[in-house]
Amino acid sequence: MKMALNNAKNVTKYYLSKGEKVAIEIVAYGPGLHLLRADTLPVRQDFAAMGMEYDNVSFTACRNTQDTKKKKEKKAIPLISEAKRVTAGVVRLMELQEQGWSYVKP
Repeated sequence: MKMALNNAKNVTKYYLSKGEKVAIEIVAYGPGLHLLRADTLPVRQDFAAMGMEYDNVSFTACRNTQDTKKKKEKKAIPLISEAKRVTAGVVRLMELQEQGWSYVKP
């Protein structure tokens, strides 16, 4: 998870140094959903600092994973306020690639 945030920082810094803008969307599904869970976020300090420093990074959570975790853990799975939900994280990745986005897996 820390690597995903570091990748986003490094990409942002690279393009800023060239005077270019870049948009980054971190899509979390499966075990990666912990990155966007309000109750289990292991990199909370890094995440908070990044949110304040980089406005070009957005976060998307897979509702399918959230629903599966809810059934397994028998409790609601809270997400951080910055997370936008989509039905399927993997489908969101496909949509972004169809739009010309690059896929980077940490």
